[in-house]
Amino acid sequence: MATNLILSDWSQRGVNLWKVDLVTQPLTSGVSTYSVDASTISMLDAYIEQTSGSETIDRIILPISRTEYASYPNKLQTGFSTTFWFDRLISPTVTLWPAPDGTSAQVLKYYRVTQIQDSSFQGGQAVDIPYLWLEAFADGLAYRLAKVWNPAVAPALKAVADAT
Repeated sequence: MATNLILSDWSQRGVNLWKVDLVTQPLTSGVSTYSVDASTISMLDAYIEQTSGSETIDRIILPISRTEYASYPNKLQTGFSTTFWFDRLISPTVTLWPAPDGTSAQVLKYYRVTQIQDSSFQGGQAVDIPYLWLEAFADGLAYRLAKVWNPAVAPALKAVADAT
């Protein structure tokens, strides 16, 4: 449990570059909302790959907030998508605006940060972090366990964990 709490905290603190991957989602004319894998913590950069004949063009699209999306008067408008809203639900979605118009073959591509795998140390498995982070992980785990099992040494271990 302590291990998973540390990994969860690290996921929420920022971009864990070792957990970034590229996702490709084919787009359908008139459809603006698509399911996103539940292990997605955040979407970093998104673009539309548009293929017309033998030419492929990538165009960046920009993130917007829920409030900004709500302010758009015509959510059914079609055209070349210029913005996206990532809705961080238990079953997350991404909504494009305007909805793809189908004038060419279009694919949404986005870089996402994925959740760090839960720890399950059976059969010699290692924690889902790069080798260079093992000391920071060990220091953080020592502090977290000391808070419960030896509170007197926890403040000193916290200082060590914060420094690594």
